[in-house]
Amino acid sequence: MKTVLFCGGFGTRIRDYSESVPKPMIPIGGKPLLEHTIAGLREAGISDILLIVGYKEKLIKDYFGSGINQFKVNIEYKTQEKYLGTAHATGYAMDFVKDDSFLMMYGDLLVSPIIFEEVLQKFNQSKKEVLISLIEVGNPQDYGIISLNSNGFVEKITEKPAPELNMGNLANAGIYIFEPLIFEAIEKTEKSMRDEYEFTDSMDILINQLGGNIVGYTIKDKFWSDIGLPWQLLEANKYLLEQLKGKILANTEKNVSISGNVFAGKGTIIHSGSNIQGPCYVGENNIIGPNAFIRPYTSIGNNCHIGKSEVKNSIILSNTKLLNLSFIEDSIICENVNLGAETKIANLGLDEKTVKMNIKGQLIDSGTKKLGAIIGPNVKTGNNVSIMRGKKIDQNSRIGDHTIVMEDVKPNVNYYQDPNGNIKSEKL
Repeated sequence: MKTVLFCGGFGTRIRDYSESVPKPMIPIGGKPLLEHTIAGLREAGISDILLIVGYKEKLIKDYFGSGINQFKVNIEYKTQEKYLGTAHATGYAMDFVKDDSFLMMYGDLLVSPIIFEEVLQKFNQSKKEVLISLIEVGNPQDYGIISLNSNGFVEKITEKPAPELNMGNLANAGIYIFEPLIFEAIEKTEKSMRDEYEFTDSMDILINQLGGNIVGYTIKDKFWSDIGLPWQLLEANKYLLEQLKGKILANTEKNVSISGNVFAGKGTIIHSGSNIQGPCYVGENNIIGPNAFIRPYTSIGNNCHIGKSEVKNSIILSNTKLLNLSFIEDSIICENVNLGAETKIANLGLDEKTVKMNIKGQLIDSGTKKLGAIIGPNVKTGNNVSIMRGKKIDQNSRIGDHTIVMEDVKPNVNYYQDPNGNIKSEKL
């Protein structure tokens, strides 16, 4: 069966993190998010894949190429020229799919690979025109909610229903299998109030005008994440590191302690006195220590320098430096960041309440009591900087010595505390 993956979006809710790469290329657990998906599809016996690309598509094409040699799959590409909704994007797959059934999925999802095997099995057993995957959610008002009849077929699809409507809690999980009949439904779909071709409208047409049936498959007790919010990246990183196979290719000096499943890549040097506790991923050509403490659920990219500092449950992208006596926990540090000596990120408040973060102008509860900071690409901090929990520092900004960051910092600014204790924020 062929597969179509949507990889053209902007990832606006985690734009601070995905500014320099498209969301499917965000590295988690040592590999781009999309690579984990392709590996899972290959395990399920799928080898023909179409990537519908757009935003920073060259990065995707350069990395995956034809897919044949490195990834053992056949990859083709279509460029999404306009963003007019999921139904419109699906239309790009028509020539690739031809008359075959096909699996379709959003390229920024991360799921347990066994889900692919189970949806294929369910589809083959049901012999229906469409399979839609479902996931139980606690906040149905934020999702497209699917109502099933007594036979397990889709009866109604409601986008972000008001809680008082009691439409249930089965949300669209973003993995489908279609017969080519879906393209006929798409051709009959008209633009919505949002000036887009809505996929929910296409499926409604398939059911009510074309006589098609959509069978629901509910994902239970398996990892699924749409990685739409920053802390979900940390959850995905934790899930992937728990599957990690340890291997030490790095050069290690005397008096280095490594425990648990730790992968450390070629060209990395782990200096004396350093302690690395798995599960943990350390990429290539890094300098670790001396006397660094890398605690569980940390992913470190390539060409980083982690000095005499402590890091736990964090993602640190390539070409980043953490100088001496820094403390980083439950945080995401993007590429080309330089954190000065004694930079500390708070992750837990004295009130022990769950941390809220500003996402696109709305304060969102993370649901977790421990959450550090999100630091964008090319940020630099001076010495003895303190960053409060749940704060974001956008790309290219500078944080002055001895500054306490108690609010989100905009991109391209010089943010510092003057001698009178006043916070200043000036455009660079």
